[in-house]
Amino acid sequence: MTEETPGFDEKPDVPSGATPDDAESQAATPSTEEAAAPAGDASAAQLAGLTAQLDQVRTALGERTMDLQRLQAEYQNYRRRVERDRIAVKEIAIANLLTELLPVLDNIARARDHGELVGGFKSVAESLETVAAKMGLQQFGKEGEPFDPMIHEALMHSYAPDVTETTCVAILQPGYRIGERTIRPARVAVAEPQPGAQTVKADSQDSAEAADDKESGGPDEG
Repeated sequence: MTEETPGFDEKPDVPSGATPDDAESQAATPSTEEAAAPAGDASAAQLAGLTAQLDQVRTALGERTMDLQRLQAEYQNYRRRVERDRIAVKEIAIANLLTELLPVLDNIARARDHGELVGGFKSVAESLETVAAKMGLQQFGKEGEPFDPMIHEALMHSYAPDVTETTCVAILQPGYRIGERTIRPARVAVAEPQPGAQTVKADSQDSAEAADDKESGGPDEG
C-alpha cells in the first residue's frame, strides 16, 4: 500500500510535451468571446464617428457648392453689365462724334445740290460720307411722307388741298440716326389739309350717291 506524502500539492494536468509555463499562459489568456465584445463596441463607436464626420463633410461641401454657384452667377451678371456699359459708352462716343460732323455733311449736301462738289473736294467728301455710314450713320426724311413729331421737326407750315393728313412737303435738312437712336430730327416744311376740304369732299360724295340713287329709280319700296 502506497502512502501519500504529506504537504504535496496536486498540480493541474499538463499535456504531454507542454511545460508548466505554457499551462499558466493558457490560464491567463482570456477566451475569444470575452475579447471580441470590447473590440466590437470599439468598432461601432469608430464607425459612428466616421459617419458623423462624413455628414459634416457633405454639409460643408454642399454649402461651398452653393457659394460657388452664387459667385459664378454674380460674375456672369457682372460681365453682362460691363459688356452692356461698354457698348453704351461706345455708342455714345460715336453719336457725339457724328453729331459734330453733321454740319460738315450738310455743307457737302448743299455743295452737291449746287454742283460744286467736284475734283479733290468731291473725293474727300465721298470718303467722309462712306466712313460715317460705316460707323452706323443713317440719313432719313423724304418728301411726301406723313409728319411724325418723333422724327420730324416742322420749321414751316402751310395748307394744301391735295393732302389728306399732315405731310412733309419739303426736306429742309435731313435727319440722322444711329440704329434706333435719332441724333437729329429731319427739319421739314409741312402741309395740312385745306380747312373745310374734308367737309366739301364729304358733301360731294353724298351728292354723287344721291344722284346715283335717283338715276337707278331710288331705293326699292316695300
